[in-house]
Amino acid sequence: MKIRALIVDDEPLGRRGILRFLKNDPDVEVVAQCGDGQSAVGAILGSNPDLVFLDVQMPEMDGFEVIRRVGPQKMPVTVFVTAYDRYAVRAFDANAIDYLLKPVGQARFERALARAKERMAESSREDVAERIVATLEQIKRQDKYLDRLPVSENGRILFVKTKEIDWIEANGNYLRLHVGARTHEMRETLNSLVRKLDPRDFLRIHRSTIVNVHLIKEIQPWFHGYHSVLLQNGQELRMSRYQNEIAKRLGLA
Repeated sequence: MKIRALIVDDEPLGRRGILRFLKNDPDVEVVAQCGDGQSAVGAILGSNPDLVFLDVQMPEMDGFEVIRRVGPQKMPVTVFVTAYDRYAVRAFDANAIDYLLKPVGQARFERALARAKERMAESSREDVAERIVATLEQIKRQDKYLDRLPVSENGRILFVKTKEIDWIEANGNYLRLHVGARTHEMRETLNSLVRKLDPRDFLRIHRSTIVNVHLIKEIQPWFHGYHSVLLQNGQELRMSRYQNEIAKRLGLA
């Protein structure tokens, strides 16, 4: 009887990579692919797969929230896929949870799949649930601020250190990361990302803009009560009218 697998990743490139590796295994049948957390919840509850490859970082609803919505007791054997969350990796290791780091290589994938098959043969669903709950609790206790972000470029996944980012602007469900003279794009919403960045280092000054506070040179008056932020590289960014919280964060109030 074939293993029924589900692939969950908001990046098409990530889904294609996992699918390509799984096609090499005659024991596995991919029953569905999901590009967001909400559809993943529906697919897990509706299809009841034996195995799920679950991306950790997704806009709106991440992999951990998917598990909370489904309920750990209803989760199949899970292989987490993560690009950059070092805290999650520690928790996975501590609780013997299988995971893959992006970009995923074939040899590493085959080892993870082999372990997942062993778990399906040896572990009860209750044991899987207990380890997932322990992992979620450990991650919940840890500082989850990110120190690097994944960006797609020419089919590759590159990593940008957050401390090197000058500012970030929203563009729909995508973000532009301004790093010196270069600009990178990643699929994430500003509302989601701002919660993952250390507030000691980054400040949201407008509904569509986050800045590195260490690179702010001046705050200048704008028009009609607005202000602007001048960065050390000369970039001028408009600040929202909601000044009180921003002023406090910058030590001006």
